[in-house]
Amino acid sequence: MNMKRLPPGLSFAFLCGASLTLWWRTLVDTFTLAIGDEKYTHIILILPLVGALIFQGWKGRSFGSQFWTPAGGVLLASLFIEGVARWALGSSDLALATAMVALVTWWIASFALCFGLPAFRSYLFPLCFLFWMVPIPRTALDPIVTGLQRGSVLASQLLFMIFRVPVSRDGITVSIPGLDIDVTPECSSIRSSLMLLMMTMVLVYVLLRSPWRRTLVIAFALPLSIAKNGLRIFTIGMLGTRVDPEYLYGRLHRKGGIVFLLVALAIVFVLIWFLRRGERPATAPSRQHPATT
Repeated sequence: MNMKRLPPGLSFAFLCGASLTLWWRTLVDTFTLAIGDEKYTHIILILPLVGALIFQGWKGRSFGSQFWTPAGGVLLASLFIEGVARWALGSSDLALATAMVALVTWWIASFALCFGLPAFRSYLFPLCFLFWMVPIPRTALDPIVTGLQRGSVLASQLLFMIFRVPVSRDGITVSIPGLDIDVTPECSSIRSSLMLLMMTMVLVYVLLRSPWRRTLVIAFALPLSIAKNGLRIFTIGMLGTRVDPEYLYGRLHRKGGIVFLLVALAIVFVLIWFLRRGERPATAPSRQHPATT
């Protein structure tokens, strides 16, 4: 089939359909993991977010029917990566992550091939955002969880000290009068931390234009993800010892992560609002680029 004879949208749909045939099992395994393991819940949101970002910027724009032929080589590279995942890595979580890298690479290369280099440049962020669909292998995720545990313990200890509550720390355990709090991997807030980082990236892409301002907010979100969990530990500890012990086992403890995630997002919004005041009004949308051949 000569792809250049088809409209770009139809060519892209054909290549995406081919990817479903080649990577169907990979997609099923990835979404099964996202549904069953809270550390990967964010994966479910990626496709709707990327679709919305591209659709929002696509209205009223035309990129012609240019085919960027170098992207064809990237399609072949994605098939090679898939071969490595399938025959060299077996059925490990690393194999699943590698296969998803191959699939996302196929999608991005298909977009560039069918819609051309100008469209690829215009939508580089949402296209690269698709890599959030790659499940983080355990060998990389476990150190992240451990870092969040230790950071959360230190942040909560600092809050207790600020409010003059006697506190001591032993590894991942924070002790205050009448209560020892063990910050287990399940309490590391890995899910809400990944959500915070992901949503921060979307917000700065939509609301800010300056690269250094975007980088600053994203960098700020990293320690903020630790601080919000420290605040959660501090709040539950104070309420459990000063108000009602039920807070130690109730909904705030089990399901309260969303509350502190919203608090962190509100802080991100305030920072973005402050930084936006220093940006000059754009004369043209920052994500548009002149068409090139």
